[in-house]
Amino acid sequence: MRKTIVLAAIFAFFAGNMFAQGTSLVVYFSHTGEQYGVGEITEGNTAVIAKMIAQKVGANIFEIVPEEDYQKRYRSCVQVAKQEKRAKSRPTYVGDVDVSSYDTIFIGYPIWFSDLPMVVYTFLESHDLHDKTIVPFCTHEGSGSSKTDDTIKRLFATATVKKIFELRGSVAQNERDEACAAVDKWFKELGL
Repeated sequence: MRKTIVLAAIFAFFAGNMFAQGTSLVVYFSHTGEQYGVGEITEGNTAVIAKMIAQKVGANIFEIVPEEDYQKRYRSCVQVAKQEKRAKSRPTYVGDVDVSSYDTIFIGYPIWFSDLPMVVYTFLESHDLHDKTIVPFCTHEGSGSSKTDDTIKRLFATATVKKIFELRGSVAQNERDEACAAVDKWFKELGL
């Protein structure tokens, strides 16, 4: 009986720690302020999911913070994001992280106009993730992932890109237990 309990405890430890501490990194961009379908928020929808993931896998975390912050009012933010996409701009961001020591990179973002936010392109194009395992996740309000995982696959042809996680931002923001259960289900599907 005691042997069974000890083995179960060891299995639970390793099942909960598939990624060794420090070998995984969660990188994300998220937006606060007025959000479609959510209202005024102080923690972005994608940030909520990023923090859940980092806690579950014991990963380090890096937030992509644009040097020039996006507008807090929804319609104003939409106009800026639309202009950036049309211009294919690459906004700069504050700080950086050395990805070379990480085996697995979780990359999270909201879906903006059926695409990655342009500042996420800036991050991706500034880092060599070709031989990494990339695990994308996104929040949206009805568009789903917009095949942004295919975009990441095109950018990093030799990377292993796992199945994308997608969740409505309103669920991430207002139904945390449901969001956490969805992340757990995704982890199970990925074998994490």
